[in-house]
Amino acid sequence: MGLRERKKEKTRLAILDAALDLFLEQGYEATTVEQIAGSVDVSARTFFRYFTGKEHVVLWFHDNTEELLTEALADRPDDEPPFTSLLHALRTMMQGFKDATPEDTARFLKMQHLHEINPVLAGRSVARGVETERRLANEIARRQGVDPDSDQLPHLVVAYAMATVRVGFECPRPKVTDMTEMLERVEAALTLAERCFRPGWDLAR
Repeated sequence: MGLRERKKEKTRLAILDAALDLFLEQGYEATTVEQIAGSVDVSARTFFRYFTGKEHVVLWFHDNTEELLTEALADRPDDEPPFTSLLHALRTMMQGFKDATPEDTARFLKMQHLHEINPVLAGRSVARGVETERRLANEIARRQGVDPDSDQLPHLVVAYAMATVRVGFECPRPKVTDMTEMLERVEAALTLAERCFRPGWDLAR
């Protein structure tokens, strides 16, 4: 990134970090945009240059990973089996965590904890995940030349792939606090999924 882009990213992350700290200290509902902006010495107007509102802050992780995932999927060959394409795309997305700094790790864990303690935000996170899965299913359907509104297979392919990642994140307990361990667990789940499915199951007929 150029100097201007680096400055913008620094401001974005400062706002994000301040918001997460305030959400965890005094509660999501009790925190205002003005408080977040004031804590990093910027105006509310500046806040809205980076985020559309508080909900955008807590769903930032979804936005970021969806962009990485959809770009990685678009780079896969159209004639590749869709489940294989998705697993490769998910691996590419997860590589974004490989070079995570301690600040990145702390940010991720704060976001995760915020969702755990706030059922409303957890619900919004799930809803955001559903939107991502629908977009992915539409892309899989396009590749296979089927209608996503009437054919269940693209949705099933996406559901299996995303469930595999959730297993990597969540199983087994206890909770992961290290990015390297998280990557290893997700990769183990992806490898297990590859072994569990008969070749060709994901192809339109």
